[in-house]
Amino acid sequence: MPEALELAKELIARKSVTPEDGGCQELIAKRLARAGFQCESMKFGEVTNLWARRGKASPVVCFAGHTDVVPTGPLSEWHSDPFVPSIRDGKLYGRGAADMKSSIAAFVVAAEAFVAERPKHSGSIALLITSDEEGPAVDGTVRVVEKLKARNERVDYCIVGEPTSVDWLGDMLKNGRRGSLSGKLTVRGIQGHVAYPHLVKNPVHLLAPALAELAKTAWDKGNESFPPTSFQVSNIHAGTGAANVVPGSVVVDFNFRFSTESTDASLKKRVEEILKKHGLEYSVDWVLGAKPFLSQNGRLAKTVQEAGKRHTGRTAELSTTGGTSDARFIIEICPEVIELGPVNASIHKLNEHIELSQLEMLPRIYLDTLRALLP
Repeated sequence: MPEALELAKELIARKSVTPEDGGCQELIAKRLARAGFQCESMKFGEVTNLWARRGKASPVVCFAGHTDVVPTGPLSEWHSDPFVPSIRDGKLYGRGAADMKSSIAAFVVAAEAFVAERPKHSGSIALLITSDEEGPAVDGTVRVVEKLKARNERVDYCIVGEPTSVDWLGDMLKNGRRGSLSGKLTVRGIQGHVAYPHLVKNPVHLLAPALAELAKTAWDKGNESFPPTSFQVSNIHAGTGAANVVPGSVVVDFNFRFSTESTDASLKKRVEEILKKHGLEYSVDWVLGAKPFLSQNGRLAKTVQEAGKRHTGRTAELSTTGGTSDARFIIEICPEVIELGPVNASIHKLNEHIELSQLEMLPRIYLDTLRALLP
């Protein structure tokens, strides 16, 4: 399906560093309108969202994704301009090639092909596109879902085009995601001269045993669908910059990726218990980024697995690993959500790319899924 490659190139050429859309959604809407979709732009704050739907009946099959991309990093270290789509050695290079403008191109081309093939198809096809997935994710998909819920507009099946594949296209599907809970811990001591230890309380020293206990704690054992909850420190800040001054406080940034065996409340409680046990003077600022969720393992998962195997020759593994995605919002209005997209080895990296063979197969998998769900 060469149309997918050409559309992916057009999208990559539009600079859309989050929360900018760069005109991507306008391009998509024009194409979908020609195929009979009703396109609705939803703007919240600086974020542009697109809700496009063809049909009024159920079931509703939705494709969801984002046009925003992460910053490029040092341009001098790219082998070609990240916003000038380039083909080399059987790969398409550019920011967003894998995450996830190629998936969006595949959505659109698959939908166009399906409508041309079955103009009087049953049910409805929809696309939910945001420019706020790589950013704070507060004015994007979550706001669209709120608006659709208020209108009693539900979705039966949703495919999110996140780059879920690991070694080859379609080897892994996401049918859920772990929760994300972040904390900023401040431990206070008494600042002073390093030569007078009896006059200071070093917060780094005080924190060390508690931090070691947090790092070795088994928070849960996970379950059949989720790996065990993990705790990771991402940053530690202390000191005045002078080598002869004991700091007055130390700040630690940490994160839990948690399974359904734990809750944000239970994790907070256990952390506080450990900190109190070590007698620390502290405060913690908590941010719940996402709650864990698991999609129903129903018709959608089976259909996508079958379509993927038909084109790749391999059966996809269902997994809940990885980071968060907008599927955590969509699950509020859709019982069956599956994530399927390109190989993720180059996402957010310099010289991001997708193999042309993947870009050929991906729209075919999406098209076969539509054929099965909307006869």
